[in-house]
Amino acid sequence: MQVLVLNSGSSSLKFQLFHMPDAHILCSGLIERIGLNDSIFKFKTEKDTIKITQSIPNHKVGLEILSNQLLNKDTGIIKSANDIHIVGHRVVQGGSYFDKTTEITPIVKEKIKELFSLAPLHNPANFEGIEVAETVFPKAKQVAVFDTAFHQTIPEHAHKYAIANEFLTDHDIRLYGFHGTSHKYISEKAIDFLDKENSKIISIHLGNGCSITAIENGESIDHSMGLTPLDGLIMGTRSGDIDPSVIFHFAKKLDYTLEDINTLLHKKSGMLGLTGYSDLRDIQAEADKGNKECQLALHMNAYRIKKYIGSYTAILNGLDAIIFTAGIGENSPEMRQHVCQNLDYLGIILDEEKNQIRPNKLTVISTEKSKVKILVIPTNEELEIAKQAVNLFKN
Repeated sequence: MQVLVLNSGSSSLKFQLFHMPDAHILCSGLIERIGLNDSIFKFKTEKDTIKITQSIPNHKVGLEILSNQLLNKDTGIIKSANDIHIVGHRVVQGGSYFDKTTEITPIVKEKIKELFSLAPLHNPANFEGIEVAETVFPKAKQVAVFDTAFHQTIPEHAHKYAIANEFLTDHDIRLYGFHGTSHKYISEKAIDFLDKENSKIISIHLGNGCSITAIENGESIDHSMGLTPLDGLIMGTRSGDIDPSVIFHFAKKLDYTLEDINTLLHKKSGMLGLTGYSDLRDIQAEADKGNKECQLALHMNAYRIKKYIGSYTAILNGLDAIIFTAGIGENSPEMRQHVCQNLDYLGIILDEEKNQIRPNKLTVISTEKSKVKILVIPTNEELEIAKQAVNLFKN
């Protein structure tokens, strides 16, 4: 069985084609910097590695480039669209409708569309992936794996907002949590490594979108993102935590429309708003040159993460490990160092030499004296999605 997995982020599209159930990777790749003139398409098989820089204005164009490459007679990996048996899609927001992996039907698609407003950078891109895949691979089963599913274990006292009860009971307004597939995958790896009957873990997913999760005995018990992926940590273009009154100020004093405010907070804030750059690699390079705005933005980013580490350590009543994952978490020793500085009171002590690596497997980067293990674990949301998609049809 061949399973193609599409993982659409806010400005990226990761993909892998697996032979299942042995999880052999037939091809993999990434489209990054979507929406910019210098977007990058990477495609890798056992024989070829292709890298193209071009303008990819949106996810639909990116998916069309991918489908053409998969079917390329010289460097592609499949001879016919019918070679794909399942297409697994990461879908960010499942709302109260979906708490598990689901085969995509017209009704499921309508529900995903209804949730666009709760994940405006993601669900539309996820939906485009579904629409294109249905056209290119008409005989494949289409499966949705929801980011929100892993966080269904968050207790009511943590997911409920302090507003009138009917907003939860009648309108499903609550904390949902996101990046669940990634947090689930890496926390299971960490639990196996720790080999403890009871575990207390903080997982930190740092990419263009960023989130942090408190995990007790394998279950999510709190998470930085809320009703939408806008809340929490500072991100590439998203503000993260902000006083809601700022929105009223924008509207009343600056004459911003609701659409203006939505665009500002989702697409023009975060690291982009602070520095003019959304890609951490660009920001780090500028900071190294002495750019004060970039230096401050990096400090603010790490400071916000530290605040969550402290609060989650409190609700867990202890801590066994913290995990760094995703594009920034796995590949930025500088950001990991910023985050871990001055956390020795919590028993978190970074080994600076070990921290310099960019590992391709679970790696400990804490010192021997550190009471808390600091782990870097490469996430593999695509493999997790493939497994869940195949399991859906086992019975």
